[in-house]
Amino acid sequence: MTHLLILGGTTEATALAHAVHEAGVTATFSYAGRVARPKRQPLPTRVGGFGGVEGLKRYIADHGITHVVDATHPFAAQMSTNAVGACDTTPLLALSRPQWTAQTGDTWTHVPSIAAAVAALKGPPRNVMLAIGRMHLDAFAPMPQHDYLLRLVDAPDGDVPLPKTHIVVDQGPFTVDNDIALMRDHNIDVIVSKNAGGSGAQAKIIAARSLGLPIIMIDRPRIPNRAEVGSVAAVMDWLAHDTDRGV
Repeated sequence: MTHLLILGGTTEATALAHAVHEAGVTATFSYAGRVARPKRQPLPTRVGGFGGVEGLKRYIADHGITHVVDATHPFAAQMSTNAVGACDTTPLLALSRPQWTAQTGDTWTHVPSIAAAVAALKGPPRNVMLAIGRMHLDAFAPMPQHDYLLRLVDAPDGDVPLPKTHIVVDQGPFTVDNDIALMRDHNIDVIVSKNAGGSGAQAKIIAARSLGLPIIMIDRPRIPNRAEVGSVAAVMDWLAHDTDRGV
């Protein structure tokens, strides 16, 4: 019998959870535990890490997991790397959203990392929309001259290590009109964004294009080679064919 483990936390993971539930597939949904109020899923749900590659291997063996789908955030590189390492004998598939690509009217500076994004902010004070989540805010402490607009899913725990900030607690998907208004209200000069891809957070990219604002775009981290698909339908097809073959 199939027992699917979904490594979740994205819109695509939620869509997959509903699809497998409706199809009657036995599955467990796993959250990393970084969001205080994660979306409710129609599947049995666990929250928290596994304890690295060996911990994930033990979980797979102890719970009779037959298939794993990595539908984590494109920047959850450690979890994705651990999944590749743990699934040496368990079928693994990544459900990956396409990354954004620059369009006519976009002004992007590509950087390979958070540290490179920090370095790109050297210079006189600017109004910066920091659209990277709350995990790496302390990395920007060496650039205290800027006024930072932070849009976060959850309010930060304790003090933010930046002297000049305005925090907006909100959860997408966002609209282009609202993001244009937000950027205008805060006189934003530049946006720092991860290339998360997908539609849920794309509004800020379109808004920046409309306003002629530059974006410091953090490229996706490298993940070890694994099979990838771009749709829930493709995952369901993979599950059906693996089941037919007795995998």
